[in-house]
Amino acid sequence: MSDTTKSETKQVERGLPMVATRDLEDLKAEREYLRGVDARRPFFRRWAGYWKLTGPGWMQSAITLGAGTAGSTILAAAAYGYQLLWLSPVAMALGIAVFAAIGRQTLLTGRRPYEVFRTDLHLLLAVFWGLSVLVSSIVFQFPQYALGTDVLRDILAVAGIDAPKAVIVAVFLVASTAICWSYGKGSRRAVRGFERILKYILLFMVAAFALVVVKTGIDGQALVKGLFGFSLPHSKQGIALVLGQLGAAVGVNMTFLYPYSMLSRHWGREHQGLKNFDLGVSMFLPFVLATGFVSIACANTLYAKGIQVRGAVDAAHALAPLVGLTLGRVVFSLGILSMCFKTMVLEMLIAGFVLSEMFGFALHGRAYKAATMTANIGAWGAFAALPFWVPVVASSFNLVMLPVAYLAFFILQNKRSYLGGDVVRGAKGAIWNVLLVLAILAVTAGAAVKIASFF
Repeated sequence: MSDTTKSETKQVERGLPMVATRDLEDLKAEREYLRGVDARRPFFRRWAGYWKLTGPGWMQSAITLGAGTAGSTILAAAAYGYQLLWLSPVAMALGIAVFAAIGRQTLLTGRRPYEVFRTDLHLLLAVFWGLSVLVSSIVFQFPQYALGTDVLRDILAVAGIDAPKAVIVAVFLVASTAICWSYGKGSRRAVRGFERILKYILLFMVAAFALVVVKTGIDGQALVKGLFGFSLPHSKQGIALVLGQLGAAVGVNMTFLYPYSMLSRHWGREHQGLKNFDLGVSMFLPFVLATGFVSIACANTLYAKGIQVRGAVDAAHALAPLVGLTLGRVVFSLGILSMCFKTMVLEMLIAGFVLSEMFGFALHGRAYKAATMTANIGAWGAFAALPFWVPVVASSFNLVMLPVAYLAFFILQNKRSYLGGDVVRGAKGAIWNVLLVLAILAVTAGAAVKIASFF
């Protein structure tokens, strides 16, 4: 291996602690494999080849399917039924367009995005982006702890146990810290086992909502109108819900995490087809299916019965037609708990990582461990008696920070001094730029409305 290659590899391996160092022969074999997959015709024959290599998209799904998504989706369906079904797929589709651009830039250049912001855009923009990600991770921990504590107490209450909030928060802190600090250390068997358990609990809850949809039926006319009518509520509360779902779909911290998650796997130019497949199958579909099932189930139950959602017990009525209210509370709470806990861990990882990028200290050391704990300022959310709609407010706060990140990546997408001859031109470039501008306008409009609401 040349000195240059060693240097580049070392720089990449300063990336996320989620993935172990890649064997260069294994990486070479993967690239050859992808060239063969990319040559397959028709295009759907490539899907099976791509499937086993997906990864970064699933990581984004793990973040976005958290308390903000759960709270926003349930509240929107309980208040408006089928009316806002269009919102989740549209919000995620616009986000996917931006992430496709972010991924393309990263794969073609192999450069660390924070350094790109600092040198190719402006130092202050890089600092603002980093601080926005850090603040977002802290803010998002508030609803994770608030909702996570609420649902765990509800699970224990079904068993007749009245657990103090302080004890539950302490358990969350110890468990999330242990998982967070375990990433990247030797064997990942325990960590993978933890991730599988959370994944299966989440899939079980989504499947339960899907069965509720099957049992209660679907209003076909309302479904079509909800998906393609693009109607908006007129009340301030309705606008807040729309903003919450927009903010929960894509977070500013995801714009930071995503490119590094590809670099940490040593993905490069050969992985562009895989990147697109990964975004569609691992990020778009899980989000749209999960929010869709939950929305329809809640519309058929909560909205139809006029149940106002103020807490996890109220929301659990959506599962009552399937398993009864008591078991429904447990199933619902376990699913929400898995969402909250995995997001707690990921927000800690992001906080530690962004500070390590900004200040240049090594991962896994004392400074990194201390940095991960900054996200847990949000643990105070468990003691603030925050209502069920707080995740929606947190998601709206995220929306205020998102336009600047989107705009920066749009500029980089068209910056010849950065991408050189890889800048997309012609009809394809025009279509992509239109989608990026629509994404920027959507989040900017949401941010403007949110800022206006403060006054």
